[in-house]
Amino acid sequence: MIQVTRNIAIDESEIHQDFIRASGPGGQNVNKVATAVQLRFDVRNSPSLPDDIRERVIRLGGRRVTRDGILVIDARRFRTQEKNRQDAVDRMVGLIRRAAELPKPRRKTGPTVASKKRRLDIKRRKSEIKRMRRPVSRHDD
Repeated sequence: MIQVTRNIAIDESEIHQDFIRASGPGGQNVNKVATAVQLRFDVRNSPSLPDDIRERVIRLGGRRVTRDGILVIDARRFRTQEKNRQDAVDRMVGLIRRAAELPKPRRKTGPTVASKKRRLDIKRRKSEIKRMRRPVSRHDD
């Protein structure tokens, strides 16, 4: 069991890891050993996640979540398979923890008194400029 938060724990059988050859440093070893990890976690069908957190994980995951609701994380930062495996799991746990935090509700705010005053002052100035552009009317009595 991978403990994500106090209330959320993910069974390791829900996570599928594939090992692939990584590009980058490693010398000749990089051509022989599959050190990169591709972690797959079915977010949409996971019994470990509550519905609200499931939706937030899918939204926060962005392009890392497929249409079927599977979170795919590629880890190829390190030269060893074990470090990449741990990195992939840590990144998945971090994403789920971010989704578990309740978003702060937005409070509607009105315009400040100063911003209202600025707006009215600008309107007054524009009005004055336009009034000054009008032709002067002469009344000969």
